[in-house]
Amino acid sequence: MNASANNTPLCYSINNPPFKYVPSIASAYFSSIFTTLGLTSNLIAFVVLLNSFRRTQSRSRSSFLIFLGGLVVTDFMGLLVTGCIVISFHVTHFNWRLLDPNCHFCNFMGMSMVFYGLCPLLLGAAMALERFIGINRPFARSTSMPKRRTVSMVLMVWLTAGSIALLPLTGMGSYHMQMPGSWCFFNISSEGNNMGFSLLFSLVGLTCIAVSFLLNTVSVVTLIKVCCGQDRSQRRRDHEVEMMVQLILIMVIASICWCPLLIFIAQTVLFGGPLQVKYLLLWLRFATWNQILDPWVYILFRRAVLKRIYPRLDWSRGSIMTLYPAFSDTVRRFTRSSLGSGLSTDETGETEKSNVTATATLKPLPPSP
Repeated sequence: MNASANNTPLCYSINNPPFKYVPSIASAYFSSIFTTLGLTSNLIAFVVLLNSFRRTQSRSRSSFLIFLGGLVVTDFMGLLVTGCIVISFHVTHFNWRLLDPNCHFCNFMGMSMVFYGLCPLLLGAAMALERFIGINRPFARSTSMPKRRTVSMVLMVWLTAGSIALLPLTGMGSYHMQMPGSWCFFNISSEGNNMGFSLLFSLVGLTCIAVSFLLNTVSVVTLIKVCCGQDRSQRRRDHEVEMMVQLILIMVIASICWCPLLIFIAQTVLFGGPLQVKYLLLWLRFATWNQILDPWVYILFRRAVLKRIYPRLDWSRGSIMTLYPAFSDTVRRFTRSSLGSGLSTDETGETEKSNVTATATLKPLPPSP
């Protein structure tokens, strides 16, 4: 109401530039180095994924690489869009009110922050679901056009994140200028529609992390049981283990980087306290590290790289589980005991059958007439 009375646009109704502060030159250097490092890392990861996708012959691995490619493109574009705006502000110190009197530019940046923030979390959950189905329900997947289906899932994730980012423009929440004046984000408030959108953003992110943790845990347990079995499809198992290791690392990085910001938003909204700007900036920088660390998971944690780092290991035989024989034996005993008495009964029956066979072979032949 005050904003309309003073002819102040909505995005400047809380924090109205120009602000009375002296921008530090360290902010410009920090933002430039941060953005350059992230863009370079994602470009390298994209080249690595492209080469791996051309060489792979496994349908499950090609689907996983498509998901990783979508994540790399999302992280790259997120750093490019938001980083250019922040760096431009720190270098030129432009006045938002003069440059963007109608809040179009501020709304665009706020939408970008929400879209490129939710996309990695949603893609992580989608990847966990795809691996869960591929490992636990391999015959339930359609084998007609897996690549097209995976691309459709990535597009659906982008559409979902984009729809959520558009909600403040429809009245559910609002995008506002944030201190120190270099960026825009949704209004974190416990009042009206702002509270609803803040909780939506926080709960969607936390739900994605929880779903990823649950599905990945089940997939890892199932994969361990398979790896400790006597199946001959060793090469396939190695690819499955490699994909699960990468997916778990993506989940851990996302949890560490995003949980503080998501929990901070939920606490601020639910308890109705004043917004602590210094903690918001701190946790936001934590979240941005996700876009830098993600690509190094694909770059470093591949068997081809691990071969060069530790060539003394015999990578040519046995699965990845055989690199840790003590752990493998322990898991094998645990998984066998967890299968119940059925397995032991079968083994006992086979042992008795083999003993009977051995006794029969040792029985002396009758004398010939």
